[in-house]
This record gives sequence, C-alpha cells and structure tokens, in this order.
Amino acid sequence: MKATLTFLGTGTSQGVPIIGCSCAVCRSTDPRDKRFRSSALVEYGGLKILIDAGPDFRSQMLRAGVNHLDAILLTHDHRDHTGGLDDVRSLNYIDQRAAEIYCEERVLDSLKESYSYAFAEEKYPGAPEWNIHLIDSDPFFVEPPEAGRKLVWVRDKGYCHVNADGTCSPTGGNRIVNAEKVQANEAADSEGSGKGVAIIPIRGMHDQMPVLGFRFGGIAYLTDMSSIPESEFAKLQGLEHVTLNTVSYRHHHSHFSLAEAVEIAERINARHTWLTHLSHTFPTYGAFDAELRQFTEKIEIHPAFDGLKIES
Repeated sequence: MKATLTFLGTGTSQGVPIIGCSCAVCRSTDPRDKRFRSSALVEYGGLKILIDAGPDFRSQMLRAGVNHLDAILLTHDHRDHTGGLDDVRSLNYIDQRAAEIYCEERVLDSLKESYSYAFAEEKYPGAPEWNIHLIDSDPFFVEPPEAGRKLVWVRDKGYCHVNADGTCSPTGGNRIVNAEKVQANEAADSEGSGKGVAIIPIRGMHDQMPVLGFRFGGIAYLTDMSSIPESEFAKLQGLEHVTLNTVSYRHHHSHFSLAEAVEIAERINARHTWLTHLSHTFPTYGAFDAELRQFTEKIEIHPAFDGLKIES
C-alpha cells in the first residue's frame, strides 16, 4: 500500500530560528533552515494521518493547506508535540465531528491535566471535541471516522450532537475507547481488510520516558528517542524511508547524537534515512547535507526540512 509523508516541522522544541539567537543558522535566509516543531502528515490507504500536534499546529495546517484529518497519532506527551491540540476546534467545525486521537494511556493522563476543560462533563462552550483511542506498542488499525451523530455549533452552548428528533444535546467529556488491534502478520498488508489501515508502533525511550514511533508500510517515523529496545528492530526491516531524530553532535540524554543516529541508520539499512528534530547547533542546511555525504558509502542520509515529501 502506498504511503506519503510530508514533514510539517523538523525542528527541536524551540524551533529554528530560536528567539533571540543570532547564530548563522538562525540568521540563514535558506527556507530549509526555518523549522517548525517536529510533526508530519501521512497519507496512507486514503486516510490523512497527523503525527503530533505541537505549538505550531495551526501554522502547519495553514501552510500545508490541510482542512481535514482522519486521525492524530501522538508519540508522547511533551508540549512541543501536544501543545496545539486545542486548535483542532477548527476541524471539529469543518468536519462536524470529533477529532480521532490515538495515544498511550500515560499520554491521555497528561492530556487530562493539560486540557482538563476538554474532559469536563459540562464543557466550556467551544472546548475541543476528541475521541481518544488508547494504543500501546502492538499494531493497531486506524479506521475512517464513524458516521455517528453530527456535531453542530450552538451559540453559547458549544458543540452539540444532533438527535434523531432534531433536538441538540451538549457533548460532555470526550469518548475514550481501546483502538482495535491487529495481528503483526496482518499489519504488513491490511489493504482490503475493511477496517482501515494497520499501523505498526515502534517503542523507543526518550531518556527514561517511553515513546512511540510509527511505521506506515515502507515508511517509519521515529522522533524524540535516545535508544531503541533490541526487540523493536525486527519492525524496522525492509524500509524505503526511515526518519530519525538528532539534536547535536554531542551526547544528549534524551535524543540521539548525530553519531548515534548514523549508527542506528546503518543498522536499519533503509534505502533513505532522513534526520529530523534538528537544532541550530548543526550547520546550515546545505553545509550539513554536504557533511553527511561522508556516510553515503554505507547509507543514504540527509537532513529533512519543512515541506519535504517522501513516498513509498
């Protein structure tokens, strides 16, 4: 099944340029050195799937011309990956339905603290509408959203469901369900299953924090990792593209250094490796890309940039 991934953001938690910084990278006029916080849009099996919704979510959606999402997958709960979730309200209004969010239970717990108003039984008018699908490191299906009851905007009440008799009821809370799991041997080819598309999560560690990356057919997207358990490498074989994070030449407690990212890339041995979550400590895009050519005898590796599209 064909997959397309567009990098919506390829920068660190502060983005690039960084506020107040006057280094060569932050002053660069090359658009490839302008980096929103890390996020990606995947088109897979006819579905539009967003990976992470950080503080730049609104600007990313506007720049990419996105007016519909079938699902949002969250890698973990840090604010540079979840800080834009309030802005799904616009999609609630356009699609007239709740946004489908897939995350681990520990991420849900964090969302309940950060967005308590979205989970209130009596919601503040205009609070975002989400359907939360709980996932773990097992493969799962992302399905087209249920037809269900249509959401409508009612002045001074917020989003409401339209009942069969034409009356409206306030939504209250946010629905939480377990995502439907799929056997690992089915995940490689779910086309025609009638259950949407199969996603393979990849477990990683962000210092001591468990996080998830995701595989969509021949593309895998991994970010905010400093290590990958041995058991996960079997999920990363036969890839056309893999995305890995790196923030520095030096060792970092919660991200791959460049040398560590290269070592992981050589082991995965995808046809193409793309680096994301990049900081201003690396050179400007052109210089950094040229520097990475030293590794091309073993792997093809390049820095990603905002707006880059890859296909498998």
